[in-house]
Amino acid sequence: MTHDLDTALAGISGILVTPYDDKGDIAPDKLSPILDRALNAGVHMPVVNGNTGEFYALTTDEACTMVREVTALVDGRAPVLAGVGRGLRDACHLAKASAEAGAAALMVHQPPDPFVSPRGTLDYVRAIIDASGGMPVMLYLRNDAIGTQAIADLCALPGVKGVKWATPNPLKLAAAIGACDPGITWVGGLAEVWAPPLYAVGARGFTSGLINVWPERSMAIHTALDAGDYPEANRLIAGMRAFEDIRAEELNGTNVTGVKAALLALGLDCGPARPPSAWPLTPAQQHQLNTFMAANGLI
Repeated sequence: MTHDLDTALAGISGILVTPYDDKGDIAPDKLSPILDRALNAGVHMPVVNGNTGEFYALTTDEACTMVREVTALVDGRAPVLAGVGRGLRDACHLAKASAEAGAAALMVHQPPDPFVSPRGTLDYVRAIIDASGGMPVMLYLRNDAIGTQAIADLCALPGVKGVKWATPNPLKLAAAIGACDPGITWVGGLAEVWAPPLYAVGARGFTSGLINVWPERSMAIHTALDAGDYPEANRLIAGMRAFEDIRAEELNGTNVTGVKAALLALGLDCGPARPPSAWPLTPAQQHQLNTFMAANGLI
């Protein structure tokens, strides 16, 4: 099946967890029911090797296996966005593996190296695109201190199709949109709760970890925002905000923990989050999660 990448990028980028077995090894087959529910609900683009997928806790070999296995599980039902990053050689190796696996596009994690220069980042992204054979790219921007001009330079690279904007600064997003080619798709990278203000200045689509647990609610929020119905979108977001509040605790160290704990409550054991993420939830956090899930008929 042929999918329109621009349409998918402007939809929901569903960041999949990475499941583990009892020995702590990756167990991608456990994603099958999670993927089936998300895709049946209409989620536009599953994302493998994202931060909710514990990208930085995986080895590069594990990440290569995840992109191969997830793409096979999706089996052409939607375009797969594959996260790549870390050191240049690891990123290029993973980009090549993602291309060979049949992923539709790459999501390039912003380098967390303490010595990152704007021009060095250009070389980094350019090398990843070359290693992939020219795959389309979404930039994952978690730090806008790089500046508007540097963002515009990155977006001008051949093959860059979109930016996952993951900083809580709508005004800088508006400036970046104005400085770049109108063909770039700007995606709200801070999940559902930040989607309305980012939509208001030009973002389209958003990332979501909620799709692992409650994809129907994510889709309803996307539908409301696409229709410009901000009151309805905000009403729907208010009903799932408790989930995101749990994920934001402990310096965001419970981001994956909250998702995996919710999956466990649904009978889908994907294993614990690897350190340095927190595991398990505290009793107070678990009570808050149970209350949220029961109130919304999820358990």
